[in-house]
Amino acid sequence: MNSKKVNWVFLCLISINLALYALMFVCALQGIVIFDVSIVTNLLISQLMILSPALLFMLASRKKTETGRFNEMLGFRKIKVSSFFMILLFTFLLMPMSTALNAISMLFVDNTVNAISGDVLQMPFPVMLFMMGIFGPFSEEFVFRGIIFRGYKNSGPVFWSVFWSALLFGLMHLNFNQAAYAIALGIMFALLVEATGSLWSSVIAHMVFNSWQVCIMYLSELVPPELTGPDVELTQELLITAIGPYLLIAAVATPLAVCVLVWLSKNEKREAQFYSICARRKEKKEAMVSIPLIIAIVLCLAFMSLEWIMTLFI
Repeated sequence: MNSKKVNWVFLCLISINLALYALMFVCALQGIVIFDVSIVTNLLISQLMILSPALLFMLASRKKTETGRFNEMLGFRKIKVSSFFMILLFTFLLMPMSTALNAISMLFVDNTVNAISGDVLQMPFPVMLFMMGIFGPFSEEFVFRGIIFRGYKNSGPVFWSVFWSALLFGLMHLNFNQAAYAIALGIMFALLVEATGSLWSSVIAHMVFNSWQVCIMYLSELVPPELTGPDVELTQELLITAIGPYLLIAAVATPLAVCVLVWLSKNEKREAQFYSICARRKEKKEAMVSIPLIIAIVLCLAFMSLEWIMTLFI
């Protein structure tokens, strides 16, 4: 895979999602319900729409000599046990940053995860833990850090490969709220893959991150109402008040997460590769940006902007 094919993968991925949204919108205007499914089925369909284009392009571009070598192609390399525990620490150090970015985005847009929390909590905890904490992260890492990031690396500098794969990861969510912190997490997950040389590292980090969020969601429902006090409306003033402490914590935790990346690169004997991320390559390679990528980004931003404008009038 190279950047040209990767850009087509992303355009197909976005086109499928937007086509489904358009179909549902048109049917809703006509009073027709075409999808009345549970949150589990919804999540399954969403992940399959992400996986399918990537898998098809990967199979189509696979060389005959690569048969049976998907692990090597995607970077599913073993990591040390000590690295596993440091990846756990790395993941928890990222949480203040993602929380702060989420809170900042909520000054302008609604919290997308909170909007579906009611449907999530109606399902058994093990089911949602698997769908949101295991299956979802695995499929997203398979596509964005396994296929897209490595495809960009085959065409250009690692620095820009990190940037573009993270940007597309954020835009894939098709809303400004999740995109705000998904882009930041995408950058850190790509750096994690470079530090360890293994896609398993970002898969583990993503699974831990999402699983923790699912656990918090269910645990919050177990707290008796009398212990939480009266419901308080979440105003912009309260958000601004909360953002300050989280930014302060993130200012400490995020540099520590980068230190963990440096440690991981040494532990996995990849210091040279990790330190050369920002280095310029002398050899000329393919351009990463192409017309399919531009079209896909424009479609994403147009849909996200339209959705945001519609929420202002609903």
